[in-house]
Amino acid sequence: EKFFNIKCRVGGLVPSAAVLVVTKQAVDRHGYENIKKHHENLTMFGIPVVIAVNKKSNDTEADVKAMMDELSRLGPCVLSDVWARGGKGGVELAEATAEAAGKRSDFKLLYDVNDPIVVKLEKIAKNIYGADGVDFTGEALQDLERLDRIGFHAVPVCVAKTQYSLSDDPKMFGRPKGFKITVRELKPSAGAGFVVAYTGAILTMPGLPKHPAAENMDIDEAGKITGLF
Repeated sequence: EKFFNIKCRVGGLVPSAAVLVVTKQAVDRHGYENIKKHHENLTMFGIPVVIAVNKKSNDTEADVKAMMDELSRLGPCVLSDVWARGGKGGVELAEATAEAAGKRSDFKLLYDVNDPIVVKLEKIAKNIYGADGVDFTGEALQDLERLDRIGFHAVPVCVAKTQYSLSDDPKMFGRPKGFKITVRELKPSAGAGFVVAYTGAILTMPGLPKHPAAENMDIDEAGKITGLF
């Protein structure tokens, strides 16, 4: 959504196709309804979509077949096995993507940049996230007034939201319904040319884990490296 509504708008870009990458881990956590919603979101922008089942080392043939059978109902679906086979494992995906990119694209943006910020947020929340609407905190309402006062409102909106859910609650898996997005703050990013809407308890600068991966890495006197994977 950000790439389409912000980057493509500013850069005058017209995407030819999109690839929706699916893993068994995602299916196990969110279910097929979540993937279906992401597929709907991409087609909403009027471009061809290819689904790529990203096979991991511990995925069984039965796992892969089940995903391929289910996801093929949505449209073109191919296996991506680049983790184990490198470039050769991505040939089918490359060919399918090239074929999709050769089809007619009817790319369109979700909102008019001149829409009020509230309207733009409503369109994103309802159409992309599947929310019933948007709630604004008192601080966010003051921010809206300030943005309007300084004339910084006819710009795209960049929503800062958890990546773990379609909602602004990271614990709401799948395709949640009956919820609203809560905007708690709005800030102008004048240099970038958009307004940032902060939702839920999002941290815009993620912190490092308590146990960094580097602590597991080592190299012996013979030059053998361990702990990378």
